[in-house]
Amino acid sequence: MQFSDIIGQDEIKKQLVQTVRENRISHARLFLGPEGSGSLALALAYAQYISCENRLETDSCGECPSCRKYGKLIHPDLHFSYPFFAKHKEDTALTFIEEWRDAFLSNPYMGLDEWRGRLEADNKQANINIAECHQIIKKLSLKPFESEYKVLIMWLPEYLDKEGNTLLKIIEEPPQKTLFLLVAQSQDQILNTILSRTQLIKVPRLRDQDVKEFMIRKYHLSEEQALGVAYLSDGNIQTAINLSGEDGNNNFGLFSDWMRMCFTNKGMQIIEFAESLSRAGRENQKNFLRYGTKLMREVMMVLAAAENLVHLPQNEKSFVTNFSRSTDFAKAEAIVRQLEVAHYHIERNANPKILFLDVSLQFVRILKFNTLPKGTQYIYS
Repeated sequence: MQFSDIIGQDEIKKQLVQTVRENRISHARLFLGPEGSGSLALALAYAQYISCENRLETDSCGECPSCRKYGKLIHPDLHFSYPFFAKHKEDTALTFIEEWRDAFLSNPYMGLDEWRGRLEADNKQANINIAECHQIIKKLSLKPFESEYKVLIMWLPEYLDKEGNTLLKIIEEPPQKTLFLLVAQSQDQILNTILSRTQLIKVPRLRDQDVKEFMIRKYHLSEEQALGVAYLSDGNIQTAINLSGEDGNNNFGLFSDWMRMCFTNKGMQIIEFAESLSRAGRENQKNFLRYGTKLMREVMMVLAAAENLVHLPQNEKSFVTNFSRSTDFAKAEAIVRQLEVAHYHIERNANPKILFLDVSLQFVRILKFNTLPKGTQYIYS
């Protein structure tokens, strides 16, 4: 992967190129950025640039033998580590390397949910186990085969438990010409002993403009569709991809109808709505709730006299403006909390019919009877 393949992040790219050109290559770097921001892609492009045999001014050449092997993730001096769902205690990242290559090459912005979907995860928890730590030490103890550097890219080191302390010595005193590139989303969840041994690079979320242009170019969305998807994605390319596939489900139409039903207390329509949405599938339900949460936050922006910051397609903007005239900040905030709690429980396989009916009744209380819920801790099973 070349830097030119990566969406946005121009400042980070310049910074990484400069470290190579000035011979300031740190043996352990932590790429810290939110899901879908391109942190993993940046780490790979950086490793490819370091190993390129004919470096250009701002990027790898993409044509030398090293770049061609990096492009297929088969370079003998490039190693990956990532969370997986072990079936046996001796399983390591290598057990799933073919699935990993296929997943990454299909979408270098993937999140853990998308990676889980590639594997037979069942109800197993993702982790980087002790067998994987030992395998890393073994691989990195060998001399480079072709390149000047051996590179290990570890995706989501947050899933290293205490077993990660096994790697401390090799991270702090690595074999010569060995690079550790860690790619994380949550700094607080990384072992402090590992965190203190890395040089931090903060990767910001992608700009809406970058996401919009990518969705137009890659998924052939109209400018209006791409703008809406970009704004709702919060700079997460994976979320943008998910949302782009939801156009046929008409999230806006569903959500605006839902609010009208609850505002007018249409009991039978609400029951039919909950029944219909319960059959939509978990991912569609999560995207719908995420969409509703974002739209209600736009309502809160209008209520906070920040309407100039609302950038939505015209039909959604009209709904947000009109809805804000019939509610207040406390009600909008209560609705957002209900949507967030519902999303939490859908992720944990709640009964969707019970959940959507209960949330609808909460909305009726808020919108029709001006009663704010005292708590948001529900169990839908």
